[in-house]
Amino acid sequence: GFVRFASIGRIEKVLIANRGEIACRVMRTAKKMGVRSVAVYSDADRHSMHVAMADEAYNIGPAASQQSYLSMEKVLEVAKRSGSHAVHPGYGFLSENTEFSEACKQEGIIFIGPPSSAIRDMGIKSTSKYIMSAAGVPIIEGYHGEDQSDEKLQAEAVRIGYPVMIKAVRGGGGKGMRIAHTAEDFHEQLESARREARKSFNDDVMLVEKFVEDPRHVEVQVFGDQHGNAVYLFERDCSVQRRHQKIIEEAPGPGISEEVRRKLGEAAVRAAKAVNYVGAGTVEFIMDAQHNFFFMEMNTRLQVEHPVTEMITGTDLVEWQLRVAAGERLPLLQEEIELMGHSFEARIYAEDPNNDFLPGAGPLLHLSTPLADECTRIETGVREDPFSPFASSNGRRVNILYSRNMTLQLGETKVELTVTYNPDGTYSMEIGGEVFHVSGEVETEGQTSFLHCSVNGVKSRPKLVILDNAVHLFSMEGSAEVSVPVPKFLAGVSTGAQRGAVAPMTGTIEKVLVKAGDTVQMGDSLMVMNAMKMEHTIRAPKAGVIKKVFFKEGSQANRHAALVEFEEAAEEE
Repeated sequence: GFVRFASIGRIEKVLIANRGEIACRVMRTAKKMGVRSVAVYSDADRHSMHVAMADEAYNIGPAASQQSYLSMEKVLEVAKRSGSHAVHPGYGFLSENTEFSEACKQEGIIFIGPPSSAIRDMGIKSTSKYIMSAAGVPIIEGYHGEDQSDEKLQAEAVRIGYPVMIKAVRGGGGKGMRIAHTAEDFHEQLESARREARKSFNDDVMLVEKFVEDPRHVEVQVFGDQHGNAVYLFERDCSVQRRHQKIIEEAPGPGISEEVRRKLGEAAVRAAKAVNYVGAGTVEFIMDAQHNFFFMEMNTRLQVEHPVTEMITGTDLVEWQLRVAAGERLPLLQEEIELMGHSFEARIYAEDPNNDFLPGAGPLLHLSTPLADECTRIETGVREDPFSPFASSNGRRVNILYSRNMTLQLGETKVELTVTYNPDGTYSMEIGGEVFHVSGEVETEGQTSFLHCSVNGVKSRPKLVILDNAVHLFSMEGSAEVSVPVPKFLAGVSTGAQRGAVAPMTGTIEKVLVKAGDTVQMGDSLMVMNAMKMEHTIRAPKAGVIKKVFFKEGSQANRHAALVEFEEAAEEE
């Protein structure tokens, strides 16, 4: 039946103001509890998994998140129109937005999260540091003052001692955060952090604090209810990161003694109680090599890595969120929460490993995950798109044994081969004087294609993906990419590498630092791009004079798009 509550009545329908795997995650628990789920989606997400999973789904605007998922008015309008009793914000988007929490309250809709005062106090890093210090939570040496002049911030960096961390006061998710190792690079890092903070939070107030070298990122899952109770559900180690984005999360933290574990948990509970915290929250600490720990920030929401905590405690934190939001007491007391094992979470990002792991964008053509069981859990909000039709190179002739020469690219290596099309449907392939007898056919199962093939009698069945000019093969032995080499005269045009600078990823042009006629040296900054929480500086590949700048600030550039063109140098003419 439905979840029943003494003071608020019943939550029979919840709107999930998010998309992707967190929306699907919340819907699974809602269904288990007999609560109906309402999805919202942008034009780009019309066919997404969370839309298909929900009991009801409503379009809330264009692909740009500012006009859809971040629009409080549109989300609340759907909540009222659908008769939703509560809104679950997931993470990101409106989850830590004080105004949205207040707006829900004014509309008589339960916001599944802490009171807006806790979001506000913990969302402003300088305020949270003062509150934590007063509550007896260890904090790191730093400057969180009002004087934001470059001179003051630089002077404080000298006082604290390099290296220092420069952080946006309203930051989060690694945005607006830079490290200055020396006084010489302080100003550039400060400007970069401010720029990203303005874009992400519309606020560029910064704090400066001591940077702990070789640190561990250890965070504690806490939970509070409306009756003044708060507990901790042990810690997670999230130290394995790339560009401030977590990759591997582990619970409990390895090598942490029972005593330190208890101190971490108790400090996190003090932090939660200091702001009258309600619901799921995460208190993040930085830990040095001696296991001293210092408060960094509190995330006033459920986190991506909450499943590792659920796995080691046997809990459903989304169920706890729903119950607590409606006035129930915490399901367990501190002494009833047991450590039941060890768990890891690995995140898969939309990144290109062949391009320095820069953010990637586009349709998802191949997705293969382990099978879920009692020890393995898959959290996803995506499905692979249907695969391209198999483009065959058919050279068969009636009554003629036809051969053709081909050049293929295997990774970085070019392979010359002669293919003979045999009358019985097989192939003879000669490579470097050696002949291989090959047969094969493509088989499709649902949306997945497999290549049934035999090479000199040895059979295999790799998964097959055809993308643009390349064939990708995936098997238990590994993966391979085979493509037709691009002619040299086309390669220069497509990459623009000879004549200018190109976009290393698909993203937004944040800042344009040059104009036509400017003289630049090799390595000079030309533009700043932003994609997937990451700011990337495009630098001049050579010295020269800028002939054209192809993009304006705020415009979108696709990967490999030419960004600027250089004047032709005299010696190249």
